[in-house]
Amino acid sequence: MSAGLHDILRQGAGRLAATLGLDPREARLEVQILLCHVLDKPRSWLIRHDRDELQAPSSYADLLARRLTGEPIAYLIGKREFFGLEFKTTPAVLIPRPETELLVELALARIPENRPCKVLDLGTGSGAIAISLAKNRPQVTVTAIDQSLEALAVARENAARLDTPKLRLLHSNWFSALASETFDLIVSNPPYVEAADPHLQRGDVRFEPLSALAAGVDGLDDIRRIAAAAPHHLKKPGGWLLFEHGYNQGEGCRKILRQQGFSEVATICDLAGLERVSVGLSAD
Repeated sequence: MSAGLHDILRQGAGRLAATLGLDPREARLEVQILLCHVLDKPRSWLIRHDRDELQAPSSYADLLARRLTGEPIAYLIGKREFFGLEFKTTPAVLIPRPETELLVELALARIPENRPCKVLDLGTGSGAIAISLAKNRPQVTVTAIDQSLEALAVARENAARLDTPKLRLLHSNWFSALASETFDLIVSNPPYVEAADPHLQRGDVRFEPLSALAAGVDGLDDIRRIAAAAPHHLKKPGGWLLFEHGYNQGEGCRKILRQQGFSEVATICDLAGLERVSVGLSAD
């Protein structure tokens, strides 16, 4: 049975807002995203045809039902935009988030534009960070590692589709497959959520891989491992380590970096004013 597109949007948004507690505008946007996906139309088409009669495909009802259980939009439509690029996203990888773009921006500011450079991305997931760096610095060679073969498959597909030839993907538990190789810069968005954090059982993150989220009692276990091993894989002097972390972990991360001998240690806030990325420079 057909209905007005306006009514389909209104009803779907109302259900999402009521069930998931979304802001009405956010709920309407999510319904538009689902409809655009199943109809293979741009959002501008929905706006132009807002009063048209429409037979909503059964696939839309299926996706809406899954979203009502809390399943993330990025997994439902299989993609997410990050740093101006579109990445395939599956439940094997963490969903790229806007706040992580700060990590890319800070890395780009430290990567030369006109000469070769070696960059390492630890725990690459979908490849969003590594590919974004490679696309914006064509002379740079980026190595991206992950311990998940499923995640590497997603990253490999994204790299091929986005034409990123100078990206090397390796199966590795942090630095284990790198021997004594060194890099000019190391970046990472590692797991940093406290293992007992109740948010792990709420919202979208319930559907994301736990291994990409939680890291010990205080959430800093993997950051400690990275900071301890990074000096052996950074060129000296002048090799940078940059990593994302939780809003309340800046002080702890700075302490970890200083304990491992890094200089110029700092924490940078995201657009919301929350501490998001900590950095350190390798010692001589």
